[in-house]
Amino acid sequence: MSSSISRRSILFAGIGAVSAIHADSVRIPASIAKLRKMTDGVQPITQAERDARMEKARKLMHENGLRAIVCEGGSSMFYFTGVRWDPIGFPLVLILPIDGKPVWVADRQQADRFHGLLAPHSELRTWSDDSARGKTVAQALADLSAGLGPIGMEERARFLVFDAIRKAAPQTQIASADPVTAGCRMIKSSAEIALLQRANMITLAAYRAAFATLTEGMTEVELKAIIAAAYQALGVEGSASVMFGQYTAYPHGSVQPQKLREGDLVLMDDGCSLEGYKSDVTRTAIFGKPTPRQREVWSLERKAQDAALAAAQPGATCESVDAAARKVIVDAGFGPGFRLPGLPHRTGHGIGLDIHEWTYLVPGNRTRIQPGMCFSDEPTISIYGEFGVRLEDCMHITEDGARMFTPQSPAIDRPFA
Repeated sequence: MSSSISRRSILFAGIGAVSAIHADSVRIPASIAKLRKMTDGVQPITQAERDARMEKARKLMHENGLRAIVCEGGSSMFYFTGVRWDPIGFPLVLILPIDGKPVWVADRQQADRFHGLLAPHSELRTWSDDSARGKTVAQALADLSAGLGPIGMEERARFLVFDAIRKAAPQTQIASADPVTAGCRMIKSSAEIALLQRANMITLAAYRAAFATLTEGMTEVELKAIIAAAYQALGVEGSASVMFGQYTAYPHGSVQPQKLREGDLVLMDDGCSLEGYKSDVTRTAIFGKPTPRQREVWSLERKAQDAALAAAQPGATCESVDAAARKVIVDAGFGPGFRLPGLPHRTGHGIGLDIHEWTYLVPGNRTRIQPGMCFSDEPTISIYGEFGVRLEDCMHITEDGARMFTPQSPAIDRPFA
């Protein structure tokens, strides 16, 4: 039994190319059609929690000698205020001062759009033309007694915002806001962890349903479409990168067209978004019967993932977690370091409102792991010309150690617990 996707197109972005599938040509297999939404009972972040985040930000400003931070539309603005704003186009600037209420600065022509979005106890100022943008922000900073700085600029704010402030207030010291924004966002609350948990479990359900549809001759683009349809049925928007056979060795895929053949490894990677919080799961499994070589490398990858999970203890450094996973792979004759064949990238990244965010499980990062931090655990073994294996689950740090959001993959021919 199957049904058709109607009146929509599913878009997929690859490296250097975008492929579009017109959904009228895609049939939804039974494993997808029987999926039901997994979003019931989801609890959004409350205004009280956002207020507490602002207070923590002010504490960190004080500790780092900043008078204010400046954010443009993006994940940090959403983190503090709940306001979603596409940073492409008209700027929307948020000034969060060390004392006083937040100030928004926006184009006057767009002001009517903002009033229903703004957090309580905040102020809106507008500029009449682009040449006055920097002056308006600078005046707001001066009125907040933050004009002499230093002020922190959020990492994703565009240069045009930074440059406007610099030209309008050349005496203002501008520094990085990372100690404040990353300092807040690296430690997740129980509400954030619940959203991340749900998002990752939804991703695993989408993969499980999609894996049941594998057929000889299927293209990677067709499997991407099925995964997107699974996410839709589960109540979220999501996507995946898909690789078959030798292309599984490339960490970020290939633009080469692929067709599934008996004996190929299949790699599915990426995730979805739930109330802004991201998932990131990878499964690598065999289509057919694995060779001894494939089984051996898959098992080695699982041991490396286990080593990282065991090493991710409160008080350990981020680089020590990477070292634990990397040692398993190097001791088996791969590498060393980032050399191929072997582990070509860091073992993990922070995850939250951005799929990649502070901080990272990478050599040289001596940041101490703390309860509430969340990371991907994804050591990879890449063997160009043969295949690659990545197993990725996200974990959160508790007082007693790391816990996965999703059950790990049990075997190369049994990807789901």
